[in-house]
Amino acid sequence: MKRFLATAAAALLATTAGLALAGSAGAADCPSGEFCVWQDSDFGGQRANWSGDDGWWESWISDTDSSWANHGISGPGIKDHVKVYESAWQGGSMTICLAPGQEVGYNAAANDRGDSHTWSMGC
Repeated sequence: MKRFLATAAAALLATTAGLALAGSAGAADCPSGEFCVWQDSDFGGQRANWSGDDGWWESWISDTDSSWANHGISGPGIKDHVKVYESAWQGGSMTICLAPGQEVGYNAAANDRGDSHTWSMGC
């Protein structure tokens, strides 16, 4: 009986660990090679995504950004970091910078401030 309980507990632990990994892996639904922004925290609401720079975000996402994901391609000599700015044409202060693969479900300092972004070699 003890062996059965130990086996059952181990199986349950393995199953719940697998579920936890599945839930957190790829939490942000953002295509490969893209920088994505959502209107709501935790990658909710409408999403905008880009593969290149954008000097003036569309009105529906401008100043309504609440979560971000950088699924850009990385490699030698490739601009793979994303800098978000509070004004059009990369003006004003930088609100947030994301490294390759970084996903941010919410950042109070950057929330609802983004108007443009650029890909760069680093933050």
